[in-house]
Amino acid sequence: MSNITLAQFGLVSNAFSFAIAVMGAATTFLFLSRSQVAPKYKTAVTISGTVTLIAFYHYLRIAESWHGAYTITAAGIEATSRSFNDAYRYVDWLLTVPLLLIELILVMGLSREETVKQSVTLATLAAVMVLLGYPGEISNEAGTRWLWWFLSMIPFVIIVFKLVVGLGNSIASQPESVKGLVSTARTLILLSWSFYPLVFVFPMIGVSGGQATTAVQVGYTIADIVAKAAFGVFIYLIAVRKSEANV
Repeated sequence: MSNITLAQFGLVSNAFSFAIAVMGAATTFLFLSRSQVAPKYKTAVTISGTVTLIAFYHYLRIAESWHGAYTITAAGIEATSRSFNDAYRYVDWLLTVPLLLIELILVMGLSREETVKQSVTLATLAAVMVLLGYPGEISNEAGTRWLWWFLSMIPFVIIVFKLVVGLGNSIASQPESVKGLVSTARTLILLSWSFYPLVFVFPMIGVSGGQATTAVQVGYTIADIVAKAAFGVFIYLIAVRKSEANV
């Protein structure tokens, strides 16, 4: 484990604590709000709540692993014999990232055939993207990290292309009352997802030691909060608007 300062340890710990609170609150809100949307949109809201529930659980485990990896002594922070488990994040992403794309597809009200096609395609690409990123995440070799970063960016770029171009016509055909929300939700997921590969390269561009550890953990946590909790609220708002307009 990298040597970190007491301030860095506290910053990361507080970020995890905040994420736990946000994910827990979002899960409660989304599940309790299912009754306010039309039946055909309940699945999208349920998936949103499931995403934040999965994240809530994994952030509990991430925080537990973080506190187990370091101990506070009179001299400051010292690493223990237990290493911080990065796998929790990737298990979380393997489950939640495909679901994030599926909930966006479901709330758009596409035909059954198009919904199945887009959901399967995007979910598969998302899972491949996460799996390709993990070998680089756990490596301390810059060359290895760059290799797996590049490979994981291939499905990432395809997903972005499909969201921007493939779903462009579908967004244009949405009712005026929700068109802006759907477009904003798509933009939100694109922007938050773009933050992940940027955070990934911090250790490869001169950020090292405790600074790299802190930047990566806080950066991923911020991206998760936006991509899961904030995005889930947008999905709920879209579902409510569409339910009110009966479309």
